[in-house]
Amino acid sequence: MSAQHVLLQFSADPWNARFEDLEGRLAFTASFAVQVDENPNLIMKLTREAPWAQQHSDIMGPSNSYLYFGPNRTPGYLVYGTSQSTTSMLNSRRQKREASTSRYFVAQNGKEFKWKVAPQRYECVDSKGTTMAVWETSQLEDEFHARLTIKNAALAVVTELMTTLTLNRIAQVLNW
Repeated sequence: MSAQHVLLQFSADPWNARFEDLEGRLAFTASFAVQVDENPNLIMKLTREAPWAQQHSDIMGPSNSYLYFGPNRTPGYLVYGTSQSTTSMLNSRRQKREASTSRYFVAQNGKEFKWKVAPQRYECVDSKGTTMAVWETSQLEDEFHARLTIKNAALAVVTELMTTLTLNRIAQVLNW
């Protein structure tokens, strides 16, 4: 078993992207949950796909998350799996210091993680500062938009990691 897993992101659009592993197995998809004209509000679904998940016994947690946006794509809330509890989008990307570009979230297991956010590189670290995942945009000649490298230790919270990565990318596009 490798210590890390590489997923390639196809599409620069954070609302509509797919992630595949190096063997071409579909790992995650991000899409609109229903095809609507955003009336009243946009709902987005992130799905951890079985072809990839079945390859990794360390994966835990829900296979889906839903992002419910407010009016005009303002921050709303998110839901993991079929849970009845919701989490504020703003709470899922908390800022601890005013000038910081880092964004914090707490996974369902109660552990806090931090995304170090830069325009072309996001790094997720745990509370000890250990890198859990790195997302980087690709080179122009690559057929994919970005590369996400996930450490094996992050598989237990991989859906939360992917959800907050997507949320932070959307926030960057929308200037939240």
